[in-house]
Amino acid sequence: MKKFNKILCTFFAVLMVITAFSVTAGASSAYQTYTYDVYGNALYSPDAYTAIKAVNSVDMGLELPIENPGDMITDDAGNVYIADTGNNRIVVLDQYYKAKFTITTFSNDQGVPDKLTAPQGVFVSEPNEKYGKLIWVCDTGSNRIVVFDEDGEFQRIIEEPESSLFDEESVYKPVAMAVDAYNRLYVVSSTTYQGIIVMTDEGEFTGFIGAQAVQMTAWEIIWRRFQTDEQRAASEQKVSTEFNNIAINKSMNLVYVTTSTIDPGAVEGAIRGKDKTGTNSPVKLLNANGTEIMRRNGFWMPAGEIDYSIRSTDDITGVSTIIDAAVGPENTWSIIDEKRNRIYTYDFDGNLLFAFGDNGTMLGNLGSIEAVAYQGETMLVLDKTNDNITVFQRTEYGDILLDAIAAEATQDFDLAINLWTDVLKRNSNFDSAYVGIGQAMYRNKDYANSLSYFESAYDTDNWSNSYKELRKEWMSTYFLLLLLLIVALIVAVVLFFKWMGKINKRVAVSGKKRTFGQEIAFGFHLIFHPFDGFWDLKHEKRGSVRGAVFFIVLTIATFYYQAIGQGYLLDPFASLASVWAQVLGVLVPLFLFVLANWCLTTLFEGEGSFKDIFIACSYSLLPIPLLVVPVTVFSNFCISTETDIIAFISSFAFIWLGLLVFFGTMVTHDYSMGKNVITVLGTVVGMVFIMFLAVLFTTLVGKIVSLITNIVTEIQYRL
Repeated sequence: MKKFNKILCTFFAVLMVITAFSVTAGASSAYQTYTYDVYGNALYSPDAYTAIKAVNSVDMGLELPIENPGDMITDDAGNVYIADTGNNRIVVLDQYYKAKFTITTFSNDQGVPDKLTAPQGVFVSEPNEKYGKLIWVCDTGSNRIVVFDEDGEFQRIIEEPESSLFDEESVYKPVAMAVDAYNRLYVVSSTTYQGIIVMTDEGEFTGFIGAQAVQMTAWEIIWRRFQTDEQRAASEQKVSTEFNNIAINKSMNLVYVTTSTIDPGAVEGAIRGKDKTGTNSPVKLLNANGTEIMRRNGFWMPAGEIDYSIRSTDDITGVSTIIDAAVGPENTWSIIDEKRNRIYTYDFDGNLLFAFGDNGTMLGNLGSIEAVAYQGETMLVLDKTNDNITVFQRTEYGDILLDAIAAEATQDFDLAINLWTDVLKRNSNFDSAYVGIGQAMYRNKDYANSLSYFESAYDTDNWSNSYKELRKEWMSTYFLLLLLLIVALIVAVVLFFKWMGKINKRVAVSGKKRTFGQEIAFGFHLIFHPFDGFWDLKHEKRGSVRGAVFFIVLTIATFYYQAIGQGYLLDPFASLASVWAQVLGVLVPLFLFVLANWCLTTLFEGEGSFKDIFIACSYSLLPIPLLVVPVTVFSNFCISTETDIIAFISSFAFIWLGLLVFFGTMVTHDYSMGKNVITVLGTVVGMVFIMFLAVLFTTLVGKIVSLITNIVTEIQYRL
């Protein structure tokens, strides 16, 4: 019997352990934390915050349950303030989420009983030289702001501001607000398109800041030229967008504002285009003057979801619907996506630190996210559907992440490197950690080693900064050698072209048969003297098919070298290159042009044969290797501000090529300028037509082969 009891006890002990592990696994699977790579793919990450409990009205000790809450904020003491919109009140909780008091009714400054009506926003200003702690309530239903002290006692009412800048038909609907260290009020009105309303603490209107950019289509821009002043004003009001929430960085007196009314297509275009101006961003950072100063140095613009293929438990697509922001420790900040019930947290530079959240009923999932706030090491999320608060506790991974950011802020770069290394040990997918280590090394003047970390994160901007400093060191060390090398290159180029010129002059009067080398040398005369050059190319036989083939092969080799030999800034992903792709990239357009031009000019009295056109077009390719090879070499030593020079020279090479082809066909066929323009345009159309016929023929052949294969298969089956 005792033996049976031991076995039974052991069985139950094992069962309890298994159950404990299964609960833990279930809790951790409520949502997945992730970041994005440079391609926009989600990379799984350890949880930075984990849900520890959900606090409902019963847990808070409220007799009347919260209904349809609209906002939530915390103060420095950890107290929590909830705008209980459905019950026309403000609920104040202590740091343990127990009810302290509620604000519903009060006696106004006239001594008349008054009450809140559908308050949607609440803000708490900490004590300063002028005031003690104040509770500011956006009494939305009554179109006003009501101010209370920290105990909930009425102080004053700030009525609707008056100004000629307000539209005559506009309705003042304060839904969110913030107060800075200088007692300036920043008010979000749900029906105001001019921007954030700025007032003094007494309610005196001082102006608007952060007005959204007017969004117009090309047709609207054209139509505005024919509109009256009244119609233009109406159209501006129609296309402007409003903000929906606001949060303040108290230490820096900066405000984050959010909006969900920008056209989703414009937001997606800004995300895909990696726009850093913030024109179509759903979240902006404004200073006191209303200037947009957000840093968008991450891979993607801070806008919530990037990979729309990431689905929650429901079938949800499209850009995020951003409805609130909160400022966290170390100047980090978070925004929430109402559509997906997710939280996205960024550092001050705009790098995504982590994203998490999902729909569902498990602890950590949400029904309808409404607001987010920080309470020390915890993050509080207000759920509008479940009328509760989910409490998320920061994990060890989250602590190390914030410690690394703090070390960077205090310029303790050695500590920052160690902390970012600890982050990578826990999350090797976190590209911002590589950037953090690289930046710390850069500030420690360890430029050479920082490059590899920036390369790991594909951070070309910081890589360029480090390489710039490293290049300065090289140039200061080898200045004389570099100077001699540059002078030698210039002299070599000048002597080379003089040599080519002498060869071409000697050949022009020799009357002898041209050698292969002389035919190649003629290309250097032709590209600088196209009219004489193409005439001699055709009538004096200064070129040949073998010379043309040489220039084609040289161009293919040039493009292949460009594909594999570009510097990091122009090819940070080290993309693979195929020589066959370069062969097709040169031969297909070349032969299409030659064929189409020959077909067309045969009908319009062109004097050039297929061979003449082929040779002229092939010799016209010389500017490509002449300019692309040097800039490709230079790309390995350039910085980001110099890449425009490379782009310009490469573009100039193609423009030069196009001009040579144009003048080459004109001289070859003995056309006038106007006739040649029409012929070249017709040639382009002919190229498209030939490609269409080729695709049609290929499709037809494929269907015939498929038919014959099916017939043979059927016969074999029958036999």
